[in-house]
Amino acid sequence: MAKQRRSLVLLFSLISLLLSPLPAFSFSYESPTARRILVLVDDLALRSSHSIFFNSLISRGYQLEFKLADDPSLSLQRYGQFLYDGLILFAPSASRFGGSLDQSKVLEFVDAGHDLILAVDSNASDLVRGIATDSGADFDEDPEAVVIDHLSYAVSDTDGDHTLIASDNLIKSNVILGEKPIEAPILFRGIGHSVNPANTLVLKALTASPSAYSANPKTKLSSPPPLTGSSISLVSVMQARNNARVLISGSLELFSNRFLRSSVQKAGSKTIYDKSGNEQFVTEVAKWVFHERGHLKAVNVKHNKVGETTEPGIYRINDDLEYSVEIYEWSGKSWEPYVADDVQVQFFMMSPYVLKTMSTNKKGLYSTSFKVPDVYGVFQFKVEYERLGYTSLSLAKQIPVRPFRHNEYERFIPAAFPYYAASFSTMAAFFIFSIVYLYHK
Repeated sequence: MAKQRRSLVLLFSLISLLLSPLPAFSFSYESPTARRILVLVDDLALRSSHSIFFNSLISRGYQLEFKLADDPSLSLQRYGQFLYDGLILFAPSASRFGGSLDQSKVLEFVDAGHDLILAVDSNASDLVRGIATDSGADFDEDPEAVVIDHLSYAVSDTDGDHTLIASDNLIKSNVILGEKPIEAPILFRGIGHSVNPANTLVLKALTASPSAYSANPKTKLSSPPPLTGSSISLVSVMQARNNARVLISGSLELFSNRFLRSSVQKAGSKTIYDKSGNEQFVTEVAKWVFHERGHLKAVNVKHNKVGETTEPGIYRINDDLEYSVEIYEWSGKSWEPYVADDVQVQFFMMSPYVLKTMSTNKKGLYSTSFKVPDVYGVFQFKVEYERLGYTSLSLAKQIPVRPFRHNEYERFIPAAFPYYAASFSTMAAFFIFSIVYLYHK
């Protein structure tokens, strides 16, 4: 009987292990799109009302797991391993998360290099607002405020409804938005937020027009609104220093099937678009957030003396050396050579002694050559590459530099020839003077 009981316990343990999510890791070089994403929602009906966006992720190889935000089994990690690679937070009204999940756990998830998409609406809770604030976006403090625009609104059947914004103020970056331009305006209804101009990690992906402002549409303005004009960000993106990416949207409807399939006409324009730019926008931005585009890797970092192929353990001052590195970009399906003309290498000790822009063969190889400075010590080859929309590269390789040994100096230094001549001419003159003085009568 005891033996059967042990067998049953073992069987149930194996079943629970197989049913539990497998540990997930951050961006994988081998298979970056085979990733697990946790989708937290207020209502599971969002699976159907936002199905176009979710299906676009599934079609690109993502595994989506939908859960309610108050699910008591919620957890992002187990036994020190993260269970998911990305998090989509479509639960704006959640006042608290279920299980062991809370605001600090979400931020810890991002700090570990994982990605986040967060969308809110006018019912945004303090919990969700706090996550956005810690990610660099400050929503309007008025809980009833929404973005209003009396000039750049979308024409609709509801007269006077200027909370449905038609915006085409997009970030100018093909890396984030793709090569194909988004022609139709993007529909937005929700709350605006501001970003700190001094924070270079956060970028405005979709901005309100100069005539927009944030206020409660049901009340009259008694004072100037805190957020006005182009300072209002509708959608922002952030790339952390660890290359984790975050998208923050003030509109959950931005991702809905209704907005993705809706026709749009901007106020003051006669052009009617059969389909808004929402689908293209959310698809392309999601590709960037989940590293399908704009992700760089550096391999085969090499340095050696000119004319040699082996990497030395030490250089001598005034040596001629070569430095090379291969850089590739993920295209969504494979690694392609990255081509740019602004990749630089530093030969660094406390400060850069050499700063060189590397040339490329258009096949991913970057190389340059230079002379080791006439200073000995411990140097570093450093490549610090940061470009809008791309993951940053930080490469460092330490190498010592020694002075000449005593037997490596030139026996006669050309610069000292005048001193040699002066010495020998002095000796010759003294000899002649001695002969003349001794034997002159």
